[in-house]
Amino acid sequence: MIALLTSPEAWAAFLTLTALEIVLGIDNVIFISVVVSGIPAEQARRARQIGLTLALVFRILLLSLLVWLIGLTRAVVTVHDFAFSWRDIILIAGGLFLIAKATHEIHREVEAQQDAPTAASGKAAFLKVIFEITIIDIVFSLDSIITAIGMSQDLTIMISAVVIACVIMYAASGPVARFVAAHPTTKMLALAFLVLIGVALVADGFKFHIPRGYIYFAIAFSALVELFNVLARHNRRAR
Repeated sequence: MIALLTSPEAWAAFLTLTALEIVLGIDNVIFISVVVSGIPAEQARRARQIGLTLALVFRILLLSLLVWLIGLTRAVVTVHDFAFSWRDIILIAGGLFLIAKATHEIHREVEAQQDAPTAASGKAAFLKVIFEITIIDIVFSLDSIITAIGMSQDLTIMISAVVIACVIMYAASGPVARFVAAHPTTKMLALAFLVLIGVALVADGFKFHIPRGYIYFAIAFSALVELFNVLARHNRRAR
């Protein structure tokens, strides 16, 4: 431990990996913010807490199973010269789920459909949100940790970076969720992001890697434009 604290290489790996884990956590935060926007505020807060706690637990659990996790990258089935590992299969399934969920939510927003606000449906909706968050947490955690393994071989550094990234995700999730809930147009934009991220996951599963920098630049640029739209609408109402 002392050697790690005094090693410039260890600190460089830690800072780089922490920054990468924070960036990869953006997907998690966007998804959670969108899916909790359709349930009451108190349930939404609990769902965010549960979802982000699960994200941390899954990441640390996967790090503790490094040998098994590395085995997930070995080919298990070949289809028309495409060799798929369990990681590829999980990424494809998770990406398709993300695309289907985002598309369904976009359709519901466009058609202005509302769920009946009964107590039973409220509880069922909360459990459904937790289930969906759990599925996506597993997919994003797998992608995140396999990336972490490629950057550092020290378990202490990887766990520290993951914990700090999850704490920042937790701090950011509340403001992001409230902003999405308060501005309906940003929810549509967030859903479009989720479709884009789902496509990237499916492409990764088929060994066609789309550099995440392109995706995050598109997200950041679109979010900045939408922020200007929100400010313009606010100023028009104020005048």
